[in-house]
Amino acid sequence: MINWKLGNRFKNQLPSVEEALPGRTEPLAVSGPHTVLGTELKGPYPPDTEVAYFGMGCFWGAEKLFWNSPGVYTTAVGYGAGITPNPTYEEVCSGRTGHNEVVRVVYWSQQVSYAQLLKLFFENHNPCEGMRQGNDVGTQYRSGIYPVSAEQETLALRAKATYDAALQAAGAPVTTTEVVADAPFYFAESYHQQYLAKNPLGYCPNHSCDATGLPPMPADPLLSPD
Repeated sequence: MINWKLGNRFKNQLPSVEEALPGRTEPLAVSGPHTVLGTELKGPYPPDTEVAYFGMGCFWGAEKLFWNSPGVYTTAVGYGAGITPNPTYEEVCSGRTGHNEVVRVVYWSQQVSYAQLLKLFFENHNPCEGMRQGNDVGTQYRSGIYPVSAEQETLALRAKATYDAALQAAGAPVTTTEVVADAPFYFAESYHQQYLAKNPLGYCPNHSCDATGLPPMPADPLLSPD
């Protein structure tokens, strides 16, 4: 049973391994094709696609952002960069799993680059808020990039530094975005997958630059070699 009073301690503080919930060995059941794209959620994916992971607040709206982006094969939501294996939504909300709400983006790298996905990421949430995103407060709403290769990690760190410089020039605070390579990812429950396609009037706050007042991601030749 979750001790919710203890869980409240972790709204702004990640748990230690000893404090984390034990989780379970069996993954949560997720099945069916992508509600919007009709593609595979869990794979196998086409051999010439690549995978990226982002945490940018509530994963419902973040997933919609990416499934509407050109060059994306499929998307899915889940819990990542934490400790507890195969957590449930309620466990993640307790703050005692260490997980973030994360979007898995499977994309055609010949149609959209990782650098372009990073630009979408930084320009469509507030990456300067620490353990929250707008009115959503908790460690599961933190800003995060989770590279799966050395190349992705290099680009993610470069993009973060580039955007930090732009924010400083605008007199804004720098990002609190974490960049964690090879972070674990566990699929969220089926009802969270493509939630806003199933519930068009569902919760989807606007955290784009137009809403936050933050500057757009500046051009960087090293991020866009073409």
